Parts: sequence; C-alpha cells; structure tokens
Amino acid sequence: MATWLVTGGAGFIGGNFVLEAVARGVRVVNLDALTYAGNLDTLASLQGNPDHVFVHGDIGDRELVARLLAEHRPDAVLNFAAESHVDRSIDGPAAFVQTNVVGTLALLEAVRDYWKGLEDEAKAAFRFLHVSTDEVYGTLGATGKFTETTPYAPNSPYSASKAASDHLVRAFHHTYGLPTLTTNCSNNYGPYHFPEKLIPLVIQRALAGESLPVYGDGKQVRDWLYVADHCEAIRTVLAKGRVGETYNVGGNAERENIEVVRTICRLLDQRRPRPDGQPHEVLITHVTDRPGHDRRYAIDASKLKNELGWEPKYSFEQGIAATVDWYLAHQDWVRRVLDGSYRLERIGTAA
Repeated sequence: MATWLVTGGAGFIGGNFVLEAVARGVRVVNLDALTYAGNLDTLASLQGNPDHVFVHGDIGDRELVARLLAEHRPDAVLNFAAESHVDRSIDGPAAFVQTNVVGTLALLEAVRDYWKGLEDEAKAAFRFLHVSTDEVYGTLGATGKFTETTPYAPNSPYSASKAASDHLVRAFHHTYGLPTLTTNCSNNYGPYHFPEKLIPLVIQRALAGESLPVYGDGKQVRDWLYVADHCEAIRTVLAKGRVGETYNVGGNAERENIEVVRTICRLLDQRRPRPDGQPHEVLITHVTDRPGHDRRYAIDASKLKNELGWEPKYSFEQGIAATVDWYLAHQDWVRRVLDGSYRLERIGTAA
C-alpha cells in the first residue's frame, strides 16, 4: 500500500483529494493547521479509518514534519497547504507570506533531509508534488492562454506568495536534486468549497434571498476546473510526470463571472424556485471592483494531455449542476461553516 503525506488535506482541494486517495487504496497521513478554511467535517466519512491519519499541525513546524516523515515513511509528499483567498491577502498579506513562503521553505527542507536518507530504490521513486495556481502568471488580454513557460507576473499578495513558493520548489530541485513536480491549476469548484468563494457564495446567498454581489462589470474571465478532474490530474502527474517539470491544469471552460452567476441562478430557478416566482437573477448586484483584479485567466493544458494523457472529464455544465446539487443536499455542512460550529469540535485532532 502506498503512503502519501498530504499537507492541507482538510481544505477544499486537499480534502477532495484525500477522500479520493483513501477510496483508491492509498494510506494518507494528513497534516493540516486547521486555519479558518480547514474543515474536519469534510473528512467525517474517514473517521476511524486506519488508512487516514489526521495530524493537526503546521507545515512550518520542521520538527513535526520530520517526525511524521520518519514515522510513516511516505512514498510521496503532496503540498496543498496554502492561504488562498485573494481578498484576505489584500487585507492581511503577512499570513500569506508566512504560510505560502516560509512554511513551504520549512517543508521543503524537512522533505529534502528525509529524501536524502532513503535507500536507493525508495529514493529514486520518491516525489514531492507542489500544488499551485495559474494566478502566478498574472492576467491575460482577450486572447491567449497561460503555458508552462509564461513569465511569472503575480498581481496580488496571494499570487505573489504562491509564485515565491513555486520558485522555492524549482530551486530545491535544481540545487539539491529533490524530485519535485509542480501543478498550476485554474479556478476550482465543486463539493466542500468554503462559502466565501464565488460559486458557493452565490448558491448560499441566492437560497437565502440575499443580494448576489458581482465585482465590477462581472466580465472577468476564469477557466473553471471541476475539483474531481483536478484530483485526477494530480494523481496522473504524481504517477507519470517528469521530475522537475511543471504541468498546467485547466478545465477548458472559460466563463465570465457574470455568466457563472447567471448559470447558478437558472439552476436554482429549476431546483428551488423563489417564493415570489421571480428568477434568482433579480438578486444580482454589481459592487466596486477589488484592487488589482485580474481580468482574464486561461490555461493551456496541452502539455498534460500530450505527455500524460489527462484531460478533464466534466464539462462546465455537468460540473456546475453537480455542484449546485451537492450544496442543496449538504446544507448541514454549509450551516456549520457559516455559524462557525465546524471550528469548535477539534478535540482529539492531533496524532
């Protein structure tokens, strides 16, 4: 049985990845600091499962990480741990530098030392996979797509901190020989997404009959990637990716933000009509754009397709319908996030 150390495995993408990995027969040691976006409710189905070891801790704690590596002897380390909300990074950038830069450096140092001590076969097979974002590339005009050779040009404190972490991963490969892999993904959506992000926020506010805030004219374009497709891409890169390489992961689903909001409204019109009979679109409200808001992201994922055979299975229409249905069916999970009770039941989380 393979053993993976997954950092940030109680977050949105990491949580989905951990659930799928354990279901596929992988033993997962899950290290998460349980900041506001870390949610043990997401992992509730794994309670008591011997193939899931949850550890409450920080990637910046070198002694803890070294102990986990020595004790569990993982075949791979997958780093999902990150502060990731652009608006929060504008209000308080220091936390993003601490986790995404300083924390990643400490993790890399601990993993490098562990990897150096492995026997030949295990050393050759070991991988460190770093999960990053397309936001490190900055913004695009009306045409073109990000490739793996697009120059970095981050425009927010969040994306700047992720760019720094990407550079550190690259440096540890070229300086120390650490067998690294990096993925840069487009905007994810799907189950267990923290309700401050656009899609779950719109779903919840629409259900509550509240205004649906849209930044500026709403014509900012994102390439939307269903989280299950992203998890499959990460597994593919881990299994077959060339050491030291970067792979872009996209959903082939460019949509304007306003179009995404209207699509959700139409789905809710079908599934949960408003009591007054009006369409949910009447709730849309345009608000002042946020500072430094990137206009367009788009991913060229042809390298991943051509080299490793991955491409997304879900169209945006399939993924967004499944996402709306998941939130409608899991309102208890959402309520516990919104009222804060998900943070109160963390007794016994440390391993």
